[in-house]
Amino acid sequence: MLPELKIQPLRCVLAIVDAGGFHAAARQLHRTQPAVSMAVRELEQRLGEPLFEKGGKSVLTPFGAYCLPRFRELITQHDRLSRELVAQVQQQVGHVDMAAVPSVASRVMPRLLNDFIQRHPALRVSLQDGNADFVRQLVAGGEVELGLTSLWQKDDDLDFTPLMRDAVGVVCRDDHPLAGQEALGWEALQGQVLIRNGTSRLLEGSDAEPLLAESAFDISNMISLTAMLVSGIGITTLPRLAFPEEYERLRFIPLVDPRVERELGLLRPGRRSLSPAAQAMEAFIIEAFGETG
Repeated sequence: MLPELKIQPLRCVLAIVDAGGFHAAARQLHRTQPAVSMAVRELEQRLGEPLFEKGGKSVLTPFGAYCLPRFRELITQHDRLSRELVAQVQQQVGHVDMAAVPSVASRVMPRLLNDFIQRHPALRVSLQDGNADFVRQLVAGGEVELGLTSLWQKDDDLDFTPLMRDAVGVVCRDDHPLAGQEALGWEALQGQVLIRNGTSRLLEGSDAEPLLAESAFDISNMISLTAMLVSGIGITTLPRLAFPEEYERLRFIPLVDPRVERELGLLRPGRRSLSPAAQAMEAFIIEAFGETG
């Protein structure tokens, strides 16, 4: 059976050699000399060989000389690991893998990540973006620890913390007959060339659901959808955050009848603990959304 090596007796051996004796080692370690002697004696009993010569207790035996550099290496590795673990717990180092739906990734995350890294400069963040189903799959599969998304259905294996609500509106080109309206009801969209997209299922279960059956196109890629809208081929519905504001020719008109919203929030594993770095990110996001309402 292998002897169990405790760290403190090894420190005593190193201190005896480095300080030049048992009394000096005791002062250095802030222990009594009998306590240091007992720790060495118990270590020698575990190993089955003396470490110091009997005539001069601070003189190493050949076996002690063999052990000394190995004890020093073990303590160095032990102390380095301890520092790394403490740094992880204190969120001084670490890595956070997370995902977000594209609208959040482009509109919210730049400022959020900048502020987070300023508060935790030693932490690193990896961010992927994709639709809500993609984000959910990454979190459920353990590929990322946190997701900023809308939750389409409840899942006992996932925890969802609501953060904000994002109202749906109609998006069209600036020369479309609807572009000048301040608000719209769903009836005004009947007969229009409606382009369905990945967020269109928000209309399901609402009074506007019949519009989905009339959709002329179904385009999930945001670049392609925007190109269709800018070309004036049709109109679509999008949450406010997903509206591509950088396109000057596009207009966003709130849909007020019915009022449709998506709930955005933080998705995390329900049955697994987060890493210390991810815990820091989770707390930061909840705090940041709380401050901005």
